[in-house]
Amino acid sequence: MQFNCVHFLQNKTILVTGATGFLAKVFVEKILRVQPNVNKLYLVVRASDNEAAKKRLRTEAFEKDLFKVLRENLGDEKLNTLLSEKVVPVAGDIAMDHLGMKDSKLRECIQQEIDIVVNVAATTNFDERYDVSLGINTFGALNVLNFAKKCVKAQLLLHVSTAYVCGEKPGLLPEKPFIMEEIRNENGLQLDINLERKLMKQRLKELNEQDCSEEDITLSMKKFGMERAKLHGWPNTYVFTKSMGEMLLGNHKENLPLVIIRPTMITSTLSEPFPGWIEGLRTVDSVIIAYGKGVLKCFLVDVNSVCDMIPADMVANAMITAAATHAGGSNVHMVYQVGSSNQNPITYGEIREILFCFFTKNSLRSRNGSLITVTKMKLIPTMALFSLYMTLRYKLPLQVFIGIRGFFFFFFFYI
Repeated sequence: MQFNCVHFLQNKTILVTGATGFLAKVFVEKILRVQPNVNKLYLVVRASDNEAAKKRLRTEAFEKDLFKVLRENLGDEKLNTLLSEKVVPVAGDIAMDHLGMKDSKLRECIQQEIDIVVNVAATTNFDERYDVSLGINTFGALNVLNFAKKCVKAQLLLHVSTAYVCGEKPGLLPEKPFIMEEIRNENGLQLDINLERKLMKQRLKELNEQDCSEEDITLSMKKFGMERAKLHGWPNTYVFTKSMGEMLLGNHKENLPLVIIRPTMITSTLSEPFPGWIEGLRTVDSVIIAYGKGVLKCFLVDVNSVCDMIPADMVANAMITAAATHAGGSNVHMVYQVGSSNQNPITYGEIREILFCFFTKNSLRSRNGSLITVTKMKLIPTMALFSLYMTLRYKLPLQVFIGIRGFFFFFFFYI
């Protein structure tokens, strides 16, 4: 299968959005490393012009450690030649028509060449402003689709979503597309995506007319997004807007083959191009670091719950395999959930034991240089127990302290 996938990439022209993002970089590096005979990679990044896009790709992608294996294999000169021959930086923005490509001649040229369109661009903040999240995750996906349908040779649109579009339903979740007409909340209210956009614009207009500060507008739009998400049965703005993006793709794809990849929490690479590459703190990483620093003592989660994580290189491999399998197919609308919980599950209890062992042997240091000692994290299964824990551990001692301080204040000053 790997040989067939590698062979599939040969002479292909691929457009990738969100090219400076974590997963997109892993995907691009994999293609360049295993198939240098790819025809061309058009990489779309947000920038003022194509020269700025080129500089951004160089500093945020190609100069990163992720590309060190490719650099060691080829040498700097050959790698630079490969990048100059195969990679075309494109300034763009999926939140805009024509993906924000200002040069119409370049856009038309691209649409004559493209075989595969890969949409990885997204805003992944759980509580993003509703207008921003709708613009990128929902209608941005539709903009990519409309662009792909104008690509005369297009064999496939590969769209990266998230497994959490399925909401908070327990048990096995089927790999199937959303049917927009069937989406209703617990009160029977049907989801209307155009109405969501209309309500968003209305709220934004009201805030501007009230002469609110940019900070107040941001806070209000974040709150509004969370309210709309929860109204329709999703836990946050991110997964709500990503699910609506999937719905628009399914409704408007026409004859274009469409594959949607839904990864769970993406973590560092497992093996390619080398184990352990990561960029910044992602998903569970911030929790792990907070625990290692001695800041996080407890966590609201069932000890037996499974934490579904997936290495970035496995997601990139799934993307390539899905593209090779379905490109050029007829009436394709496939969904693949890429996770670990079914075949290789790990519980939060097991993670707690691993973290305790690791940070006991590899203690972090505080700012003054002293080693930080960790204790086993308390995993609290219910909100009621969590509230009780916080009361006994923090609120009650604080109230006792305030009471004692008040007593001594009264004693010394009034007696």
